[in-house]
Amino acid sequence: MYQPVLDSLGGSLLLTSLVAMLPLVVLFVLIGAVRLTAWKAGLIALALALIVAVAVYRMPVGQALLAGTEGAAFGFFPILWVVINAIWVYNMTVVTGHFDVLRRSFAKVSSDRRIQAVIIAFCFGALLEALAGFGTPVAITSVMLLAIGIKPLKAAVVALVANTAPVAFGALAVPITTLAKVSGQDEHLLSSMVGRQTPLLAVIVPVILVLILDGKKGVLQTLPATLTCGIVFSLAQFVTSNFISAQLTDIVAALVAALAVVLLLRVWQPRHAYVPRPDADDEAGTSQVSESGVRTPEEMAEADRTAHDTTGDVVRAYAPYGIIVALFVITQLPGIKDLIAHEALNPSFQWPGLHLLDAAGEPSTIPTFKLDVPASAGTWLVIAGLISIPVIGISPRRAWKAYTGTYVQLAAAIVTVMAVLSLAYVMNASGQTSTLGTWLAASGGLFALLSPILGWIGVAVTGSDTSANSLFGALQTSAGQQAGIEPLLTASANSSGGVLGKMISPQNLAIAAAAVGLAGKEGEILRRVLPWSIIFLVLMCLIVFLQSTPVLGWMIP
Repeated sequence: MYQPVLDSLGGSLLLTSLVAMLPLVVLFVLIGAVRLTAWKAGLIALALALIVAVAVYRMPVGQALLAGTEGAAFGFFPILWVVINAIWVYNMTVVTGHFDVLRRSFAKVSSDRRIQAVIIAFCFGALLEALAGFGTPVAITSVMLLAIGIKPLKAAVVALVANTAPVAFGALAVPITTLAKVSGQDEHLLSSMVGRQTPLLAVIVPVILVLILDGKKGVLQTLPATLTCGIVFSLAQFVTSNFISAQLTDIVAALVAALAVVLLLRVWQPRHAYVPRPDADDEAGTSQVSESGVRTPEEMAEADRTAHDTTGDVVRAYAPYGIIVALFVITQLPGIKDLIAHEALNPSFQWPGLHLLDAAGEPSTIPTFKLDVPASAGTWLVIAGLISIPVIGISPRRAWKAYTGTYVQLAAAIVTVMAVLSLAYVMNASGQTSTLGTWLAASGGLFALLSPILGWIGVAVTGSDTSANSLFGALQTSAGQQAGIEPLLTASANSSGGVLGKMISPQNLAIAAAAVGLAGKEGEILRRVLPWSIIFLVLMCLIVFLQSTPVLGWMIP
């Protein structure tokens, strides 16, 4: 039975923390500076985490390896299980031509690709985050952005940056319910507090997306649409999280924001059309992959000139995504939700041979692995795909070929995600992550300024706000109490700060890179998204700090 000692290096929490952060530093340096492919960097960082666990934390080799295998398994199920099946549904629409129809239908809402990108990445992405989470928004919206003619690198960056504000309430508010459970705080109060933090950043996210696509000039040309989208989304997120339901927060916000933009576009359109700026980095990657090979934007444009889409074509093009939304809504209905989540259908078991205590000497929850196949979003994506087969008119043979081809397409991403989750489990089980958290928590009154960073680190490592809340929720509460800061504020800051680490998480970088045909170019994407992640994090730290003072203290419910 292994119990971590958080100051295992000479009894010094500082020295132990400096060593504990080495795997993370190496991981991001290898990806961002050395430009090593993410799967190779992930494996190297995993090896370093194992060395630190065994040599510094005195974790038995067998226990460290078993923790790594559990993390790899969790990386495949449920995370990759969602991503693979989401991309499969998309690939079927590509090979049948229905995604071209979908792309052309977006042009009818607005001919401006910048506004189309905001609707897809921000509004539709928020809806997917609300219903499924676990990388689904990045996987689907990045390829949708490709389909409307956005270059691969920018499509990946926009999809990742857009996947911020909705994350705290993603997957039907699972991060909030998890945070309430581990922190001992009231779920409604946590929902209300997070709903008074993330919307402050959501206001500017659509503007930032256009800035990434088309610079300052594009921002000015589209400001009415982007501000409408951001402000309406933020207000809806605040109202729903505080007065209606945490679970419905992102669903309501996404739909209301999209509707507001569509209504605005009936009376206003940008005066100047979007002309993609030349960018050498954007030349890498593929635009769309079908059975016949790569399709360039020019080839798609040529096909569009002779295309005539009927109402039936448009309905079939939207059908797979309508089916996905409908199925996820059905799974949350009273009775059905309890049925598919029943313990008998979703067994939990202890990972064989893994015996852990946490730093306090209590039995660790890490060895508990839940095989929740019926309740998994990935399973329902498979069902949605099977229902879509006759609807879009693809033969079972071509559907199966698209499915197996998806595994080939995502091969590098699969290795990356499994390696990174293995790394996360080794760091969590050995105590490396808790050492970093405890070190930051010792900052006293400044902890309000630093508490979002804990969540940011947690999501950067695990790729999940839920996992970060599970990891640091209790620590945030106790640290807040010790520092004389409202525990509700510090616990909420963990979730709100965590959403900003999503875009730099290696597993999400791998998903985005694979989706747009840039596998092996994760470092390029990281360099584009890292500045935005840090800027947003600084803003969130400032918001939380001011909420801990009389300046914005009135915002705490």
